[in-house]
Amino acid sequence: MSTGAGIDVQRRLETLIRDFRASEPPMPVVVLHAEDAADEERVVELVEELYTGQEAHGTRCAVAPEQQEGPTEVRRAAGLVRDLGDPRRWDGRRSIYRRYAFPRLRLVRAIEDAVRELDADWPQALSSAGARGGGPDPAQQLLDQLARQRWRPRGGARWRSGLRMFDMAHILPASLVAVLAALLARTHWPVALASGTAFLVLLVLLDNVLPSRAPIFLWLRRESRWFMTTTFLRAAARGRPTDVSRLRPARSWHAISTRAYDVAEALKSGGDFQLQLYVLALLEDLRDNHRRWSWDLRGFKRPRPPVLLLPRLSAANGGIELIKAVSDVRSRRSELDPMLIVAAVRGADVPRLQRSVISAPGGTPWTWYQEWARNLRAGQSPSRELAELPWVLKVALPGDRLAVPVDGQRHCVKAVSRPTAARLVWSLHALGLVGVLLAVGLGVRAQTLHERHCSTSALSANTDTRLMTTPEGDTECIGIATGDVRFADWAPGDGKAPGRDRGGWTLAQLEQSIRAENEKVVARRDGGYVTLVYAGPLSPDSGGGSSPLKGIEELAGVHLAQSVVNENFSVGLRVLIANGGVDMLHQKEMAEAVAAYAEGDDTVMGVVGNGRDLRSSADATRTLRDAGLPVVSGTNSATYLPRSFSNWFSLAAPDEWQVDQLGLIAAQLRTPERKQRAMVLTQNTRGTDDLYTEEQAKYGQQMLEDRGFAMLPQRQYALKANKPELRLHAQEICRRGRVPSVIYFAGRVEHVGPLMTRIGTEPGCARKSISILTGDDLSKANFSQGGDGVAPKVTLYHAALAELERAAAMTEFYENAAKHLPGLASGRLSPDTPVLASGQTALAHDAAQALYSAATRRDDSRSRSETWVNLRTVKLGGMATGTIDFTGAPLYGDRKGHSVALKEVRRGADGSSRSRVLCSRVAGDSRPLTEKECAIGAG
Repeated sequence: MSTGAGIDVQRRLETLIRDFRASEPPMPVVVLHAEDAADEERVVELVEELYTGQEAHGTRCAVAPEQQEGPTEVRRAAGLVRDLGDPRRWDGRRSIYRRYAFPRLRLVRAIEDAVRELDADWPQALSSAGARGGGPDPAQQLLDQLARQRWRPRGGARWRSGLRMFDMAHILPASLVAVLAALLARTHWPVALASGTAFLVLLVLLDNVLPSRAPIFLWLRRESRWFMTTTFLRAAARGRPTDVSRLRPARSWHAISTRAYDVAEALKSGGDFQLQLYVLALLEDLRDNHRRWSWDLRGFKRPRPPVLLLPRLSAANGGIELIKAVSDVRSRRSELDPMLIVAAVRGADVPRLQRSVISAPGGTPWTWYQEWARNLRAGQSPSRELAELPWVLKVALPGDRLAVPVDGQRHCVKAVSRPTAARLVWSLHALGLVGVLLAVGLGVRAQTLHERHCSTSALSANTDTRLMTTPEGDTECIGIATGDVRFADWAPGDGKAPGRDRGGWTLAQLEQSIRAENEKVVARRDGGYVTLVYAGPLSPDSGGGSSPLKGIEELAGVHLAQSVVNENFSVGLRVLIANGGVDMLHQKEMAEAVAAYAEGDDTVMGVVGNGRDLRSSADATRTLRDAGLPVVSGTNSATYLPRSFSNWFSLAAPDEWQVDQLGLIAAQLRTPERKQRAMVLTQNTRGTDDLYTEEQAKYGQQMLEDRGFAMLPQRQYALKANKPELRLHAQEICRRGRVPSVIYFAGRVEHVGPLMTRIGTEPGCARKSISILTGDDLSKANFSQGGDGVAPKVTLYHAALAELERAAAMTEFYENAAKHLPGLASGRLSPDTPVLASGQTALAHDAAQALYSAATRRDDSRSRSETWVNLRTVKLGGMATGTIDFTGAPLYGDRKGHSVALKEVRRGADGSSRSRVLCSRVAGDSRPLTEKECAIGAG
């Protein structure tokens, strides 16, 4: 500042601004004038210097022009206020935060422009239109014009003034609801994001672009709420209802249109009402722009009040009438607005501002404000003389304080405001940073969920399944399929077994059929339903070591049992599918998923499957036991499981008992008077989860020793790329003079073909008869034309878990399979049908029937614990494998009456391999097999 008076005023303003940061002090209209008329230009220069200083401090300042168009001083003052409604008038180089918004002032301008557009002589337009008989309704004319203007001032920038983010606060929550609804519906996050964006764009178009009587959200806008609730316009309402409600748009729209017409009628007269309405809207907008507890905390980010400067207050620019209007409006309102007005007036115009609190200047400059503030409320009292303007603070400046120093030195006044914490923490930059971090976090979470689970959306995932890797590094879906999870989606091709397809169904077909059956069961109104979980290997192995054929055939048996039950019984059967991965290597994780799901679903009664004996089988069975779930397995022949777990029930004959039955054949292969060599060939299971081959090797070794064979050292072959390394073993086995007559092969069905190829091509074995004994895994082999085969001089003996031929006459299994299973050609099915010959489907069907029977005693569903107990009372005849009888099963031990068959496979004259049953028992027949009954060579 260049003068002492300027320094004093600037310091007093900074003190007031300091108080404004902490509270809401009343803001005066400071009118500066010189004591001597010769110093009036210096007062104008002082106000201009104040503008420069306040702008440098970051204050939002607006400067009134010297001249304003209009026929009267009041009209010029109204025009000045209209100009102040342009946010750019308040911009400064150092203004912090964003521009001001003036929605209320904009609405008043829109109504006035609509009236002007109706008739050039706009104050008389409405009355003349109403006076013409039969003419158009003036209220409707007004509304039509406002609709054409989209309720905006004429010539206003639509996108800048109508679509600012804080003007769309009513649209954003609706879009958020749309996005959340999509997420809750488990829509994938790109679809949810696209849906929310499309919904937002649609609302913007409806509210701001498409033609209509008014924007669809007009009644929700803040200017409309102010328009209907301000007491200033009560007199203009003429007693008409003007109630608004957020939940009643039609009624609110009617009230807004009625109020708009009433205001237009009042604006006809122009004069004080027009000016005061403009001033009221301006002050209310500024108050809202500095409201602290708003969604963007803008009041905290704008610590300095807006300052309106009038360097040349005169009748030419309407400034004097503006000051009077500000004082009158403030006296009628209870709220304080933040606008500070500083004006310079000529001495000749001072009498036009007679209403003043201070009779004569004196004391220090700050006492001006203190005395004015003390008398402000009294000055507004109706009992006081109305010659005063209570909100105007006149300050007479002496000439010596307005004189510029000889040296021309200027002084700086330090700003008292600093950036607030709200500006730093709650700002677009901070919001952008938080948004970026949030987006990155959500992206990382979405990617993590996508990498861990089979079915995910933007923020959630189906936790009943998870992604894991196969031994070959492929991805497989493990757990229990719920929601939109389909295990077939994770299988290449159609889900059939590569290279070992027997025709029939695919995994996708079975999943679709089971889900359709489940929907019908759940929709039943009477009878209720129980749920069982099929748990098996449903993942293919790209390495070719194994396939999901076993799991698919077992799942078909469970689905067949479901279809038969739901067709014939009142209590329905719902089936859920669980995948243990390639070779059931992830059965522990699968069991944990099943147990977690069963905790929230009381209809789950038990598990069918778990048909592969692994080191993790005990942990999986223990997990299901702790969840109260019994397990009925069709094909798992582990000896230790029924002896260790009371919740384990199996239709498969235990390995130890199977090998004892194979001993009936080994006894016939032994010639007592000569020394015969035998050996056990097994897979090296070090580092693998396979336990079946270890048990087979142990029991096979013991059986051959008991039968008197001279045992050669046990040989263990390794797997490389899922292929058995048998070349060196075959060379050692076939060394001249050491070829064993009997080999117990403790391996998997996938390894039999390579073994036969090696033995058949080794010179030492090519002309020597060799008998190979092996376990029930060979049940899955296909010895039909073009299928698996044996070497020319080799006879293969193996156990099978199901005697289907003898049980066929006593069951409706094959008729039901032709009726209900997908993918089967019409015609008569039999135990020789390739897709059913392995017995996997039959055993799974019988296991599911047994579990269902235990869960639905006396045609009513039972609890999970009752199902566990009832399993030891199950006895079902007419099953695919015979009679399923658990009544004699000990709590921890082996039961009797398993279905079993001992088969012989030889190479025929035409080069094909043919299989025949040596001896067998159907399920439920507990008579022991005899050596005579199982005589070899009879075929």
